Amino acid sequence: MKFSEFPYKRPDYEKVMSEITALTEKFKAATSAKEQLSIMKELEQIEIETFTASTICNIRYTVDTRDKFYSDEHEYNEQMGPVLSEKLQDFNKALVASPFRKEIEAEYSPLMFKNIEISLKSFSPELIPLIQEENQLIQQYQKLCASAKIEFDGKICNLSQLGPYQQSPDREVRKAAMQAYGKFFDDHQAECDEIYDKLVKNRTEQAHKLGLPSYVEMAFLLRCRNCYAPEDIANFRRQVVEDIVPVNNEIKKNQAKRIGVDDFKVYDNTYFFADGNPLPHGTPDELMEAGRKMYTEMSPETAEFIKLMFDHDLFDVLSKEGKAMGGYCTGLPLYHVPFIFANWNGTAGDVDVLTHEAGHAFADFMADKCIEYMELRNPTMEVCESHSMSMEFLTAPWHHLFFKEDTDKYELFHAESALTFIPYGCQVDHFQESVYRHPEWTPAQRNEEWNRLEKLYRPHLDNTEVNFYNRGAGWQRQLHIYECPFYYIDYSLAQMISLQFWSLSMHDHKAAWEKYLSFVKMGGTKTFVDIVKDSGLSCPIEDGSLKSTVSDIKNWLDEHQI
Repeated sequence: MKFSEFPYKRPDYEKVMSEITALTEKFKAATSAKEQLSIMKELEQIEIETFTASTICNIRYTVDTRDKFYSDEHEYNEQMGPVLSEKLQDFNKALVASPFRKEIEAEYSPLMFKNIEISLKSFSPELIPLIQEENQLIQQYQKLCASAKIEFDGKICNLSQLGPYQQSPDREVRKAAMQAYGKFFDDHQAECDEIYDKLVKNRTEQAHKLGLPSYVEMAFLLRCRNCYAPEDIANFRRQVVEDIVPVNNEIKKNQAKRIGVDDFKVYDNTYFFADGNPLPHGTPDELMEAGRKMYTEMSPETAEFIKLMFDHDLFDVLSKEGKAMGGYCTGLPLYHVPFIFANWNGTAGDVDVLTHEAGHAFADFMADKCIEYMELRNPTMEVCESHSMSMEFLTAPWHHLFFKEDTDKYELFHAESALTFIPYGCQVDHFQESVYRHPEWTPAQRNEEWNRLEKLYRPHLDNTEVNFYNRGAGWQRQLHIYECPFYYIDYSLAQMISLQFWSLSMHDHKAAWEKYLSFVKMGGTKTFVDIVKDSGLSCPIEDGSLKSTVSDIKNWLDEHQI
């Protein structure tokens, strides 16, 4: 059955919540661990069916935000989500208080209980109206960005479709494309500021209702940070400034020389070579076929995975009018399949997205095969992003299928982009911490803080000729800041893991792949720190953890300059 044939039926939330309430009472009255474990399996099936239905709806809504049916359904599901969470929290309270907890821990994992206890701290029924309002504000931002119709080069482009122009060999075209991109946000400055201002105040009020000093602490609970604290992230950011930013400054100097400019501007930042950035060779269908070949050859596990993806048509990757920005992978547990959403625009990023989101999808596929309980399949997000970012590098032996004679250019481009991304991810995280520590800030003060952090994490940027970036509003194009606050640091942590896998693969690709496969198979059975250490990798939140990997990558970059 193709994804287009997957049925969608609005979940009967009243019935679902009634069933959860009944199971909660039945769980409390149970007289044995065996009986409680059986009830937990019943609840899991209800969650699987409900989550799958709402996810099918979300996919179809993000594919075309103009579709009234799925837009309305998505909004309804988002409104009912926190109401459903209340019922699930009631069950979780009974679960952590179970007299048979030791027996259940032996069957599942003590970590499951730790994660549940974290989630209990992040929710209260009195938050439901605020969470519903938050979801509506996020949907407003999604629709605003998806509505972009920008006249450029005699065409009407959305934001994603301006991407190739921002990498044009013609510097004036790059500049004009970036100005056109920024003008959309300038023209909607009041709306963007208003939506975010409401989100900050909403999320701060949620935190205060839980008795927390700010949303920073609440976000750590919501993101299930189960093995480190805000001060550990601050320590990681400090090391990035000390160990990576100076290397990135050299990378950007080399880039400026390669493209022949003395006055490196923001519109030069994503243009890496004088004769143009490496571009994938072939039509979208040909690139998809290259992906099929790559994963078929890579390993027996990836061959089985990619066959499943193509058999069920579990991709929507082309950019088109009305489509939501960005890319993601999500799971459909009722059907035991993942789904990949992207916005291809003809740049090398199309291949990055394919390998990145396929990393998520492959991890979902393996967890479904290897781990019995859904509660233990999904790790925290820095682990998930390690799956995806590492896959980008472990597919290197097959990159020639996409880039042909430009493969060497792509490898350098990809490596430089990976290292220069890490400080940006830290900048996004640091910005959010500043904002939520100061919820009273005006839009102007937020922009001022973004510009201050830009000088700390990306001092090579000169934004003066693009008003959107120069006024410090560039953060408003980063959908994560609106939609999933404090997620972005997961990418920077994960990039450090991916670079370690890449370094290993350069010496012994087979051994690196086997280590990665073991990493993926752990799913959510362990914390990020434990999975990293058990895999024999360096943990990026620890002092001195970045230096060796950064040195290895810098040596590679020095040897492969073009």
